[in-house]
Amino acid sequence: MRSDTTLEQLAREINPVVRGWINYFGRFHPSALLSTLNRINDYLVRWLVSKYKRFKRKRARAREALNRHARRFPGLFAHWKLVKP
Repeated sequence: MRSDTTLEQLAREINPVVRGWINYFGRFHPSALLSTLNRINDYLVRWLVSKYKRFKRKRARAREALNRHARRFPGLFAHWKLVKP
């Protein structure tokens, strides 16, 4: 759940793994890659809902907040270059 970490710390932890997936699956299985990257965004929304009380039972608002963050910091997560939240 990692409710004690920030979004930036979370990005630092998962970006190397996601970059490896992008390099491998992007070359051999690009169709499978997009669904996997969208799933990461779903997990990020779930993390936002569990971290902040204001998003409790408001997944649409959490997704909007993630979209705003992606527009403000497009290079934060490696997969945001290919798939937008």
